[in-house]
Amino acid sequence: MNIRTDILWRVYLVYAIIFVCAFGVVFKLCKIQLVDGKKWTAMADSLSTRYMNIVANRGNIYADDGSLLATSLPEYELRLDAGVMADDPDLFHEKVDSLSACLAGVFHDRTATDYKRLLQKVCARKDRYVMLMNKVSYDKLKLIKTFPIFNQGQYHSGLIAIQLNKRIKPFGDLAQRTIGYYTKTVQPVGLEGAYREFLAGKDGKQLVERVAGGIWLPLRDEAEITPVDGSDIVSTINVNIQDVAQNSLLKYMSIHNAEHGCVVVMEVKTGEIKAIANLTRNASGKYDEKFNYAFGEAAEPGSTFKLASYMVALDDHKLDTNTLVNVNGGITKLYNHIIRDAEAGDHQITVKQAFERSSNVAVATLINDRYKNEPALFTAGLYRLGLNQRLNLQVPGEAKPRIKTPKSGDWSKLSLPQMAYGYEVVLTPMQMLTLYNGVANDGKIIAPLFVKEIDRLGKPVRQFESRVINPKMCSGSTLRKVRSMLEGVVLEGTAKSMHNKLYSIAGKTGTAQIAQGAAGYNVGGVKYQSSFCGYFPADRPRYSMIIVMNNPTGGQYYAAQVAGPVFLDIANKIYSTQLDMHQAYAVVAKK
Repeated sequence: MNIRTDILWRVYLVYAIIFVCAFGVVFKLCKIQLVDGKKWTAMADSLSTRYMNIVANRGNIYADDGSLLATSLPEYELRLDAGVMADDPDLFHEKVDSLSACLAGVFHDRTATDYKRLLQKVCARKDRYVMLMNKVSYDKLKLIKTFPIFNQGQYHSGLIAIQLNKRIKPFGDLAQRTIGYYTKTVQPVGLEGAYREFLAGKDGKQLVERVAGGIWLPLRDEAEITPVDGSDIVSTINVNIQDVAQNSLLKYMSIHNAEHGCVVVMEVKTGEIKAIANLTRNASGKYDEKFNYAFGEAAEPGSTFKLASYMVALDDHKLDTNTLVNVNGGITKLYNHIIRDAEAGDHQITVKQAFERSSNVAVATLINDRYKNEPALFTAGLYRLGLNQRLNLQVPGEAKPRIKTPKSGDWSKLSLPQMAYGYEVVLTPMQMLTLYNGVANDGKIIAPLFVKEIDRLGKPVRQFESRVINPKMCSGSTLRKVRSMLEGVVLEGTAKSMHNKLYSIAGKTGTAQIAQGAAGYNVGGVKYQSSFCGYFPADRPRYSMIIVMNNPTGGQYYAAQVAGPVFLDIANKIYSTQLDMHQAYAVVAKK
């Protein structure tokens, strides 16, 4: 190969490389324009514009009479695009004084002169996103839009109103924990949390533009996609009963300096929760609502559990109300464990008397004697009452009950007599109340109800009826006997101080020592839980109620002294305001 041929080949090779590179560039350009064009165009646009979520108005939560328990009110953040305002200097110079005076008159944070200086400064610099005021109400916004310059609209005045939604509770802390709250980073609480999907609605979209300083500015007044407001929740809470219950609980917890406590009022026939309050003593000694003890805390209930023990034994024909039991003066020893009654008493008493006097010795002796050879029969009876199951409430946070059986790893010979009077079992106050409500409701156990319906634009889209857990909790004979026993507690027993001549009350006191975990019951001094659970009027039950106070330290701890007066105070106020409950008395008086 001569030199000339070699040079020609080199030239051809260079041309080939140039051609391949040129082809590659052209191919890449075509691909970018024709294939990836939409992708890069969208990316470029996203650097200057984007869609921003507009949060929908959250639905309301109503009480049973239509009173607002929780609602959303629009609040606005007002900003100013001074560049728009500066585009019409004649209008600005003519109206700046009157606008400044109007702003000073409505906000009261600056003088009219200060507002004028601010407006002049930001217009001179043509600032794009000047903060004027936050937390502005809708009524104030309407007024501000009538001010000089601002009455020309956003595109001529530069006024920007960014809507924010503020959640308010018109009745303050009334049923605060049950109403609850919902935030994305916190465990859902109450109705706000349980029904968040219904309440939230659907967010809208707003096209915004990125301006200097990384701030996003709405391009239009109207949303690109209009938000859809959330649905409304109609709860079972009665504002008047809730107010009475909450204030009464606060009053008596303060008197007894209790650590925490709760009250629940349920409508017997429907299971609707008319009031629920939970109070905790804080570091300053005052009370607020931090935790829903009514169904979030399961603990040993003490003597209120005796209802279940006697009901099972009566239904199993193991005893009757006139069965005699030796209480040995109020003290006995079972399996090297001493069991005492609150007060020394007789030696021989009937089952009915034992219940009315809340004898631990009697119930422990009876249940142990009748079931020690077949303990599973006793626990099966408790299971029939549904005490081992959650109630599956409409709100989150229900604690799990525990009713041990002979197959449980921690079962001992002492478990049977201990369970008989409310130890070695754990229940929430709501679960205990549901049992008592079943007695009041002719033996039908129904689940507590917090929400009656979900409404959309004023029309029901979903309604909730009472859910029957057990249509017949025991025989008719047993039911009549336990109802008589519950009435006897108030007529002759531990709660006779609650007896009154206007209406009858049926229920049971409960005073239990509080276990300090594995350390036992007497660590740094004995702590007590005082409770009363029952219903009224006893002859035609309308409401059932439970009161629980944890660790009263005011010198008294027996349930009749601590929890009973709360029950009576609430019942009296409900009875006095609901005239149909004592209509029969009014008719008799009129005759």
